Amino acid sequence: MKEFKQIIQAYEVCKEESIPAALATVVKVDGSAYRRPGARMLVTQDGQLTGAISGGCLEGDALRKAQTVIFQQKSMLVTYDTTDEDDQKFGVGLGCNGIIHVLIEPLDFSNPSNPVELIKEAIQERESSLLLTVFSIPRSKSEQIGTIFLKRGNQEFGNSGKLNPQQWLRIKHEINGFQENQSQIREFEELDKISIFFEKIHPVTRVLLFGAGNDTRPVAQMAELLGMELFLFDGRKNQATSARFPSAQNIIVGSAEEVLPSISTDSNTVALLMTHNFEYEVIILEKLLESNLPYIGILGPKKKTEKLVQRLESKGLQVNMENIYAPVGLEIGAETSEEIALSIMAEIKAVLNQKSPIFLRDKKGPIHESGL
Repeated sequence: MKEFKQIIQAYEVCKEESIPAALATVVKVDGSAYRRPGARMLVTQDGQLTGAISGGCLEGDALRKAQTVIFQQKSMLVTYDTTDEDDQKFGVGLGCNGIIHVLIEPLDFSNPSNPVELIKEAIQERESSLLLTVFSIPRSKSEQIGTIFLKRGNQEFGNSGKLNPQQWLRIKHEINGFQENQSQIREFEELDKISIFFEKIHPVTRVLLFGAGNDTRPVAQMAELLGMELFLFDGRKNQATSARFPSAQNIIVGSAEEVLPSISTDSNTVALLMTHNFEYEVIILEKLLESNLPYIGILGPKKKTEKLVQRLESKGLQVNMENIYAPVGLEIGAETSEEIALSIMAEIKAVLNQKSPIFLRDKKGPIHESGL
């Protein structure tokens, strides 16, 4: 999401100053690669890059290809085969042992449905979207259909003008039946050998951070680094300030009872109780339990959380511990507040991505899931 925002910002500058640009998107990967489908990079005619499609190896060649796309105003599908031992002939030398397919599309600023405009719509609301990008590997030397359609809730954006009626009818059926929560690539041999990248775009993760002590500042800084949205809550005016937490989207100062009406949650919201104030957190936790948050982290020893739960259960509340993570964070031997922030953010990412943390060297099979 952070990369999306950076690309949109660069796009707006290009649009305002009439600087020709193109968008490069990783649409499919076979084998291993540094970036996965959905990675994007904005390229300007004068060689400015925003975003990334690799660890730095593909960008130079993609820049040259993008400049050709800008000049010709025709989309292009580029394939980098790094399984070839002689991959230096591409001038990239990735050593990733994978095949990366990159779609490069010219950006028509006058078109309200160009790829970046569709991405802007995708992240406009706190609602998941489905973005469609159509390409053909067997017909890679031909102009590509590209990023054409976005569905967000009941709203639809884009157009099907580059598709024939048979293709669009089938694709519309696939869109209406798409129930997966993760992105997928589907191939349609019968529809002129096209592939479609069905990309699920979820709202940015919102972090409700309760506590404005010195130990929470690294958490706020790391949340910003990861592109998360931070809402800060605390009862101390001298602690909960924009000077101390410049990245906070919103700062709510007040007692636990006073901030309750300002707590807004959805399925992409996580909460961290780090106030060091037991009575404050009892009230907040009761409110949070009304929402089915995927993650509630509580700083402090297990006994503290047990007492919190006991207090709530004594009021007749049923406390489901499934999504409560206490003590908060992964076991990485963290001592300092910065290290604790790292362990907390790693745990949040693992939970949201439904992963059980392990050393990658101990993982059986490839790092990334198959299918993308």
